[in-house]
Amino acid sequence: MSARVLVVDDEPQILRALRTSLHGAGYEVETAETAEGALAALAANPPDAVVLDLVLPDGSGTDVCRELRTWSSTPVIVLSVVGDEAEKVAALDAGADDYVTKPFGIDELLARLRAALRRADDPAEPIIEVGELRIDLEKRAVSVSGEPVQLTPHEFALLRVLARNPGKLLTHG
Repeated sequence: MSARVLVVDDEPQILRALRTSLHGAGYEVETAETAEGALAALAANPPDAVVLDLVLPDGSGTDVCRELRTWSSTPVIVLSVVGDEAEKVAALDAGADDYVTKPFGIDELLARLRAALRRADDPAEPIIEVGELRIDLEKRAVSVSGEPVQLTPHEFALLRVLARNPGKLLTHG
């Protein structure tokens, strides 16, 4: 089964080129052109990896990455025309796994994608079971007594934090 990659960029020509190149390398590709579209796609059908532009029409790729990290460990490769060190540091600190500056070579991007997928292949996030409650953190699936429970991304993020901190008093902020 081939890995699924979500490509988030507001430039149609970049999306077309990446879709063609990634398909040619054997990946399934989904695209989004906005921060909102990216978060919706990530929540609805989590990919194996994300290639993310920082400059989006309705928000920042850094904010998308930060939000994604509250509920997923999906590898994120930032692909951006913004090449200054402060932006790179901000993206990496927000949870990006790698940063490639445009213009870029497709072979380098594919190699970085393969490396990110290899690192992610060893699932660090366990399945948490408490009584009849089962939380699969990687698939973002929750069930009670074997019956699936539908949660919003924010509800899942809250459940994840609570499940990872049993018996601890947690405060908001």
